[in-house]
Amino acid sequence: MAQRLTLANAGALLPYDRSRVTPGIVHLGIGAFFRSHAAVYLDSVLKEDPSWGVIGASLKRPDTRNALLPQDFLYTLAVRSAAGTDTRVIGSLLDVLDATAQRDALLDAMADPRVRIVSLTITEKGYCHDPATGKLDLNHPDIRHDLAHPESPVSAAGLIVRALELRRMRNVKPFTVLCCDNQPANGETVGRIVTAFARERDAALGDHVAREVSFPSTMVDRIVPATTDEDRALVREATGLDDAWPVMTEPFCQWVVEDRFPSGRPALEGLGVEMVEDVRPFEFMKLRMLNGSHSTLAYLGYLAGYEYVSQAMANADYRSLIHGLMTEEVMATLPMERHALTRYRDALLERFTNPALKHRTWQIAMDGSQKLPQRLLGTIRDRLARGLPVARLSLGVAAWMRYVTGEDESGNAIDVRDPLAERLKAIGAAARRNPVALVDGLLQVKEVFGEDLGRNAILRSHVSGHLASLFDHGAKQTVASLVGGLPKS
Repeated sequence: MAQRLTLANAGALLPYDRSRVTPGIVHLGIGAFFRSHAAVYLDSVLKEDPSWGVIGASLKRPDTRNALLPQDFLYTLAVRSAAGTDTRVIGSLLDVLDATAQRDALLDAMADPRVRIVSLTITEKGYCHDPATGKLDLNHPDIRHDLAHPESPVSAAGLIVRALELRRMRNVKPFTVLCCDNQPANGETVGRIVTAFARERDAALGDHVAREVSFPSTMVDRIVPATTDEDRALVREATGLDDAWPVMTEPFCQWVVEDRFPSGRPALEGLGVEMVEDVRPFEFMKLRMLNGSHSTLAYLGYLAGYEYVSQAMANADYRSLIHGLMTEEVMATLPMERHALTRYRDALLERFTNPALKHRTWQIAMDGSQKLPQRLLGTIRDRLARGLPVARLSLGVAAWMRYVTGEDESGNAIDVRDPLAERLKAIGAAARRNPVALVDGLLQVKEVFGEDLGRNAILRSHVSGHLASLFDHGAKQTVASLVGGLPKS
């Protein structure tokens, strides 16, 4: 039986003395993505500067803490490609706190003068905002709770504002708030939400946050499938050690960050991180090309019975659809040189095809109501405003509508994971597989489509036609028919 991964048996694999590492970052939402991305960059910093260790926090469940505590919070990074799997032990994570049971400890950590950055990967739904407008949702139950009980917050905004309040009371400089979630202008969005919440708490506190706290935007890019028992067995065989929660990922990794850190930051430039003045061009490229393609593949792939993205990409029609979606519909909306976008597209097609990366379509399909506005609908708005066609993009929207009815092409139930899941299923049930009725119902969900798209006759026509085909002929035939009827890109 293999030994459990711990400092005692794996500490020598780290290129630094872990006992000298101190916390410089608190990270909210300590999921697999952060552990395969920013935590890896930070791990590479610690040999030269051990003041940038990470204290992580789980906001809803203690799973990550329970898995990693017996391992001294070490874990294995497994990078998978067609050539094989490379493993590395990561030691930048010093602790993981369960915010539901250790709230005071978490607030103390965030108020610690050594902590200069609070970062977040809490997914779109974690910001308690309206994804169509980007504004704080004052009716969200977590926000209502935190305004009523400001000293015991449960939301990310509530925790950040309370920690900033504590630092202000103790004459400690504010930390920088660094969002690493896939949202356009994510720093601006988080800054707007946190400042609005602070002003609801207290006008002077809101002014302090607006004046003193920096919210740089970022673009992050790495594909990270959910870890399976098969993955754990693979890591055990490769390392000889048991790891309760390794992270599996691909060779590609990108991080673009606006360089606004008044309280200091780690030296990341030499590690491949791009420190820039304006991250927006990179954000839009990633959100619209990678994430938009991913969501389209997820819904159409799941409906067709493909468990993994690479399986869907092995279908020539699906590959042609995604190539055309990026080349013919997305690129024209992006403010970057065509040759740079073409290189990025080709890299994405290669990444999506990687058979060693077991990225489930069902995993990507989660929380679509929160993701569609950024991944597909922004591109659709831009193209409609310019009188340009949206045939491929609207198929991604139709596939989401078909998916959230909660029943697949064989009549089996789909486990739809979405904050609006019950509402969406109810609309689907009322429509009774009538595509026009389903489009009418779902386009009225203003949290997703806003006021404008629900009234757009061109989008309505496209999506209704695609939905009719998805119901009558299934996803594979619908994709094949669309690809066959469009000019080759």
